[in-house]
Amino acid sequence: MRMEIPSPTTIAAPAFVLAVIWEWWAVKTGRANGKYETKDAITSLVMGTGNLVVNTLTGAVALWMMLLLWKYRLLDIPVTWWSGILLFVLYDFVYYWKHRLAHRMRWFWMEHVTHHSSLHYNLTTALRQPWFGPFTGLIWLGVPLVLTGFHPLFIFFVASLNLVYQFWIHTEVIGKMPGWFEAVMNTPSHHRVHHGINPRYLDTNYAGVFIIWDRMFGTFVPELESDPPVFGIVKPLENYNPVVVAFHEAGGLARDCYRDGLRPDRWLRRFINGPGWQPNGEHNRSAELKAAYVAEHPDQAGTPGLPKA
Repeated sequence: MRMEIPSPTTIAAPAFVLAVIWEWWAVKTGRANGKYETKDAITSLVMGTGNLVVNTLTGAVALWMMLLLWKYRLLDIPVTWWSGILLFVLYDFVYYWKHRLAHRMRWFWMEHVTHHSSLHYNLTTALRQPWFGPFTGLIWLGVPLVLTGFHPLFIFFVASLNLVYQFWIHTEVIGKMPGWFEAVMNTPSHHRVHHGINPRYLDTNYAGVFIIWDRMFGTFVPELESDPPVFGIVKPLENYNPVVVAFHEAGGLARDCYRDGLRPDRWLRRFINGPGWQPNGEHNRSAELKAAYVAEHPDQAGTPGLPKA
C-alpha cells in the first residue's frame, strides 16, 4: 500500500512562528497576560528544533516497527473523511492513556519531563519537546489502532493533527472559553492546570483534544481563580542548556539505580512507579504531595484535585 500523506505540523510551522511572535509582542507590550523570559523561550525553540531532527532521523524506525504489525491487521480501513474522524477520536483516546502513563511511570516521565520543565507557560512551551524519538516504547500504545486496520502513516498524520491542536492551548493570553466548549474540548484553562505544580493540579487533565476523557476517568480538575497555576516541575530545573533539559531525568534515574547497587528488582520498581517513588517507602509522589498539602491546609480537604483527608 503506497500512501502520500502530508505532515500537518510541517504545514503549520509558519503559523506557529507567527503566533509566537504575536504572543511575545502582546505580552511584552502589556496587551496580554503571560510572561516571556528570553533564555527560556530560546531553549524551548531549540528543544522543538531538536525534536524535529530526532523524529526525522528515527521516523523510519517508528514506521518500520508499526508496519511489522500492520501485516496482522484485522480489517482494511480505507483512508476517507469518515475513517479520519473515527481515527482522530480513537487516537485521542489512546493519547490520553499515553499521556497518563508518561506522568505515572518514571521510565516514560524521563522523556515527558522535558515538556514540563519550563517555569513559564506560553506558546514556546508547546514546542519544548523531548529528544527520545520512539525509543522509550510509549509508541507501542498505538498498536491496537494498527492491528484494527488503520495504516501507520494514517495514524502518524492524525497524531500530527492532534499536536497541531495542542499548540494553541499553551498560553495565558486566553482565559476561559464558552462553557459548552470547556465541557468537551481541551482548552488553555484546562491545560494550564495540567502544567501546574500546585498540589491540587498534579497529575490531572491529560487530554490532548477532548477533555471528556479526563471527565470520564476521574482526572479532571478545573482551573480555580483562588489557586492560579504555578508552572514548572516539582524540583525546578533552572537550567537552559538544551542537552540538560532533554536528558536530566534520564541521568537522575541512572544515578538512583547506581546508588541501589546490583538490584535489578529495585531498578524495575523505579522504572514502573511514579516520579518520587523511593524503595524505603518515603515517597514524594503526587499523592503524598497532595496529602501533605491537605494536612497543612485542612480547610482545602475535598476541594477539586485534593483528597478529603
